[in-house]
Amino acid sequence: MENRNLLSYIIILLKGMAMGAADVVPGVSGGTIAFISGIYEELITSINNVNVALLNTLRKEGIKAFWTKLNGNFLLALLLGIGISVLSLAKLISWLMENEPIPLWSFFFGLVVASIILVGKEIKKWNLAAILILIMGAAIAFYVTKLPPSENSGSLPYLFLSGALAICAMILPGISGAFILVLLGSYKTVLDAVHERDLKIVITVGLGAIFGLFSFAKLLKWMFTHYKNLTLALLTGFILGSLNKIWPWKEVLETKMFGEKIITIKDQNISPFNFEGDPQLISAIMLALLGFSLIFILEKLAAKK
Repeated sequence: MENRNLLSYIIILLKGMAMGAADVVPGVSGGTIAFISGIYEELITSINNVNVALLNTLRKEGIKAFWTKLNGNFLLALLLGIGISVLSLAKLISWLMENEPIPLWSFFFGLVVASIILVGKEIKKWNLAAILILIMGAAIAFYVTKLPPSENSGSLPYLFLSGALAICAMILPGISGAFILVLLGSYKTVLDAVHERDLKIVITVGLGAIFGLFSFAKLLKWMFTHYKNLTLALLTGFILGSLNKIWPWKEVLETKMFGEKIITIKDQNISPFNFEGDPQLISAIMLALLGFSLIFILEKLAAKK
């Protein structure tokens, strides 16, 4: 991997914090942030470096060679950023989702629209196969966003499975790991566990995430190695289809109580001009433009790495 200085690792830590903030929000993927900030393929490659051969390197060549082959400095800076963001922003994001949903979703909508442009630019060859794969990815993501959430479940085996499935979505641009937790009915349990420092639940979900991460990263690495153009088309479609979930103005059609939390079961996107109450149009547009601009700023930082 690359030789980096301290400033480079600070930038990676900040990118990790951006990934963590995105992953807390149902509808936004940390994988999207990783992709547009220029670290996605390195992240997938580094995860795939964790194997039996790495343990042999530790045994035969020592800790320094092990750490270098692992790309340990990169992973440590990134995971530290994600951890800081999740622990510090989970409560704030949860509050914003309940009290200021339109400005929050507007910011992420602008961010995701810009991500579609940047990821789409990476597709080097537009042909029928790429177009069909993009449409398929968009359709899958759109379908996922229309699924109703499940009842909240707190059993440890189920939370392990939830962690495994959520992390697979989390590293896919466009498909939100947090939203997968909502669909599985585990989102409130996990968010409460983070707030309350419930280590039993946090560790269980974490172990599930580790299992899912190492399993799924191998598939992604293979796809990028053998079918990079089509993989990029698929990921662009995933991001495009996810826009349905994060449109800021919605009409709630059906809700349900999960414990003490009200979860929307069914809603539909509407025009801001048909929104009951204050559509916050000016602030929504400004925050959408901020999110849109931020993606291109991250791209410039990635180009200078």
